[in-house]
Amino acid sequence: MAITRRQFLKRSSAAAAGGFFGPTLLGNGWMHQALADTIGDRYFVLLFLDGGNDGLNTVSPIDNGGGLLRTAYDGWRNTGVGGINLSPGELSPQAIAADPGTGAQLGLHPGLADLKTLYDLGKVAVIQGCGYPDFSLSHDDSRRAWRTGSPGGTSSTGWMGRYLAANYVGTDIPAAGISNGVPGEFVQSATSVLTVRRVRDFRFPYDNSFRSDIDLKRTIFNDLHESARAGGQPSVLTHIGNAGTATLLSTEAYPALHDTYQLERPTWDQAYSDNSSSTSNDLREVAKIIYGVESGVPNVNARFFQVRNGGYDTHSDQGGANPDGSHFNLHNEVGSALKLFYDDLADMGAIDKVCVMVFSEFSRRIPQNDNGTDHGSQGPMFVIGGNVVGGTYGNHPNIEESALDRSGNTVYSQDGVDSFRSTDFRDVYGTALKHWLNMPHGQILTDVLPLDSGDPAEWWTTENFDMGFLP
Repeated sequence: MAITRRQFLKRSSAAAAGGFFGPTLLGNGWMHQALADTIGDRYFVLLFLDGGNDGLNTVSPIDNGGGLLRTAYDGWRNTGVGGINLSPGELSPQAIAADPGTGAQLGLHPGLADLKTLYDLGKVAVIQGCGYPDFSLSHDDSRRAWRTGSPGGTSSTGWMGRYLAANYVGTDIPAAGISNGVPGEFVQSATSVLTVRRVRDFRFPYDNSFRSDIDLKRTIFNDLHESARAGGQPSVLTHIGNAGTATLLSTEAYPALHDTYQLERPTWDQAYSDNSSSTSNDLREVAKIIYGVESGVPNVNARFFQVRNGGYDTHSDQGGANPDGSHFNLHNEVGSALKLFYDDLADMGAIDKVCVMVFSEFSRRIPQNDNGTDHGSQGPMFVIGGNVVGGTYGNHPNIEESALDRSGNTVYSQDGVDSFRSTDFRDVYGTALKHWLNMPHGQILTDVLPLDSGDPAEWWTTENFDMGFLP
């Protein structure tokens, strides 16, 4: 069957592109040195809690300490039918460190019992009060802010995408999204990003209506890619040829990771199946790829991953500590999946090489509605891994009535003398880029996370890329 040049370009770009024709294509895609070894033998996993996770019922005050956090919490979160209040007795078994700003004892939601186990091992950093200035309560706008690392900006690339563009070229495939499309965090125009739901089903997009000539099609596609690369000079065709060749080879390498993992790690494969949640199933796909890299499988080189878990838009039926509540189930799913993923990687000897960052696009409103919570502002992030310096970082947001805005949300502040000073999420990103991914401090500011301009008490004008949760 004849394959036209137009069909080739369309199919190749659909399979391989992480944004081929972005604005910087002719500016940097093939000019960077391939620096795949820059980070050393490490992996970085993003876990996005989509919908707006209720931060106040994720990291909650057990007592007042030297302030009024618990008193304020009890005033906002109801008990009884429809109440989502987490009592001190329910939180105490989940106690973590005290809030640095007020001294109030903090506890994790009871649904996060498995995450608490990792916290007690010193492998979880809880980072409070994460947000950004002039915050939006729109899911789309706030997702865009977190994905691009450019709140209120017009960036069309992801924050991790800009890191990838600075360190990899078209022949590299350093990242994979366990999804149906390129994750917004990875969007850029210099290198390729795999998008796979399940590695066993990852295939090059041959025309399956005529399977008898797939070998011939493979030869034709490969020849087209090689022909496009032949010039060796920077051009659109060279970039497509490089990416196409890398994609073709990856589609022939990645599916076998499924069978290898099942054969060589059957106990862990069954453990994920027994967990039977979408988050654990997605993290198992990441584990398969990491195991492939660790085993030296040719053409398997991804070290950056994104996984998404939805359902956090808990306007109703949120629940408190009741295991039947939607928030409890969400936390239980994520916590148990992360613990299983951690244990799997520890067993394969890779946990000290892995860092997982967990975040949501915003938190929920401080006052509850009838039986849930509406869109809010600042919330916690988690960083997990064998080399994470565990503990509690950042300040719990001020939830006293006088401190809330007209919508009942906490207000972003960079006031250095305020015990409730916010944590800008870009400081968390920057700390990971600097201390885990070895990007120079100045280059982070230049290429990935430029500072805001404005009142330094209200905008992110002074960075802190040394937060301490990574060595």
